[in-house]
Amino acid sequence: MNGKLISLSGLIGALLLFLSVNIISNQTLTSARIDLTENNLYTLSLGTKNILSQLKEPVTLKLYFSSKQLSGLPQLLNYGNRVRDLLEEYEANSDGKIRFIVINPAPFSEAEDEAVSFGIRQLPLNANGNIAYLGLVGSNTVDDRKVMEVLSPEQEDGLEYELTKMIYQLSNPEKRLIGVLSGLSVFAPPADPRTGQAQGADWTAITLLKEFHEVREISSEAAAIDSQIDTLVVIHPKDLSEPTQFAIEQFILAGGKAVFFIDPLAEEDRTPPNPETPGVMPQLSSNAENLLASWGISLDTTKVVGDPSTAVRVNFNTSRGPQEVEYLPWIQLQGDSLNRDDFTTNQLNSVNFGTAGSLKVKEKDGLQYTTLIKASKGSGLIDSDAIISATDPSSLAEQFVEDEFQHILALKVTGEITSAFLTNESAVEKTKTAAALRKSSIETTIIVIADTDVLADRFWVRYGNFSGVRMPEAFGNNGDFLINAIDTLSGNNDLISLRSRGTYTRPFKVVQKIQREAEGEFREREQELLQKLQTAEENLAHLQSQDTDGEFILTEEQKSEIEAFREEQIKTRKDLRSVQHDLQGSIDKLHSTLTFLNTAMVPILLSLLVAFASYRRTRKRGIS
Repeated sequence: MNGKLISLSGLIGALLLFLSVNIISNQTLTSARIDLTENNLYTLSLGTKNILSQLKEPVTLKLYFSSKQLSGLPQLLNYGNRVRDLLEEYEANSDGKIRFIVINPAPFSEAEDEAVSFGIRQLPLNANGNIAYLGLVGSNTVDDRKVMEVLSPEQEDGLEYELTKMIYQLSNPEKRLIGVLSGLSVFAPPADPRTGQAQGADWTAITLLKEFHEVREISSEAAAIDSQIDTLVVIHPKDLSEPTQFAIEQFILAGGKAVFFIDPLAEEDRTPPNPETPGVMPQLSSNAENLLASWGISLDTTKVVGDPSTAVRVNFNTSRGPQEVEYLPWIQLQGDSLNRDDFTTNQLNSVNFGTAGSLKVKEKDGLQYTTLIKASKGSGLIDSDAIISATDPSSLAEQFVEDEFQHILALKVTGEITSAFLTNESAVEKTKTAAALRKSSIETTIIVIADTDVLADRFWVRYGNFSGVRMPEAFGNNGDFLINAIDTLSGNNDLISLRSRGTYTRPFKVVQKIQREAEGEFREREQELLQKLQTAEENLAHLQSQDTDGEFILTEEQKSEIEAFREEQIKTRKDLRSVQHDLQGSIDKLHSTLTFLNTAMVPILLSLLVAFASYRRTRKRGIS
């Protein structure tokens, strides 16, 4: 009887303790969280804390969160709670500069009217017309406003970056002026004059640039670059006149900063063939040799970097049906390929390139060179013409030869630069100005990237739809790389540390390795079959040459030879199917193992721990 009373009192005591802990924690630890994610996705980073400590003016954040209406949608409800908790942490770390308000816009209320007026997106809940809201509005003391019209769980990995960016922009309303001179159509074309409708959109990289800076398009025939421009972005300089190149150089020599995107084979260059020579391919390479040479840099415009270990897989229709093969000129660089000691690249996860070139350096006195991105040791160079004429992506892999040289794709040059054009007095006279600079007035920095397609949407971003909102989803850090390059030149490193922080999608490197190995074997066997087919055609052609009276005269030996070949052909085809089957089997087995580890292993371990604890308790009772 006493034992039962003790057990009952112990149970009641445990229950009271549990309730007390919950009440106290709810009152005192409302924003305390344990972040168990690999990249600490829900913990404020040092970059965010630095920005919060340097806020120039107060910022008000209003979270429109229909928590009651979203009670039936746990994914959105839980995400809204996490956003609220994270914003409370922002407020707590802002030294009073951030005022955070949570608003639950009830149906037909003034709060709902306010949310709609700010552009917060309505989220349809059911066929009855019930709606909810999950969006954020930020404002400063001069009535600037930033709106995140809908907060999507699909973009959770970039949540801290988006929140910090909003706060930074509201606290620093003055934007730096960025000039963009491009030989590609990176800007939207003018609206239709008859209808006023847009005829296209800016590249996403330009849209991203406009979020942070004032962007001005510079004519490719400009004779001068405005000194008010902070940084000049030059994309695919092609057939620029000498006066324009001279204007670019003078801007840099006067202390202007610049980012150059040059390319041996710009896939986004839509230059049509010359009607007089329709069979000749137009030039698709950049040409800024004079400027590059003055910085000690050169680019072979006849060669493109290929890298089997980092090649992107593409779908291709073959005689066996659709196949997924590695396309060597398209490469995804990550890990050690990205400089981890430079702010431009040290926070990036991956950057995708398309037919990029290899930068060569011939060092010049007074200049320092920093490699930002390089290919792997298994990379090599492919002729541009071979890529243009290739009808089968696998043919490039069959002809590829690695050179064990880590080709440079992105480079930073710092120091005092000398003019490429003002080499003597007569050249000065030609410029018609005595103010022309022969050398940098101050130390300057230039970043050169040997690819322009790296900026194209198809290489790094896709668009989805969330409740009627067209939302970008990046699968590469190409856009971040552009913004980082500009911010590095201006010395703003706090936002850089956030752009690529945390990701939910990580490459299955083991899977990719298995695919490469099996496909290598598959290609070898495929070549054997193709060689045998060629031999058969030659044999048949030889037999045809001996044809008399329109009929084949075949000896028994020839018939046996053809039959033996057909049997070997069938056997080889079976072997090819077996390689494909083994390839898919290896991948499926690995996926099954990973799925088991991700979903079943934790519950099993917890069950074992509970069983072990229960066994220990039972054993102790037996002993006592």
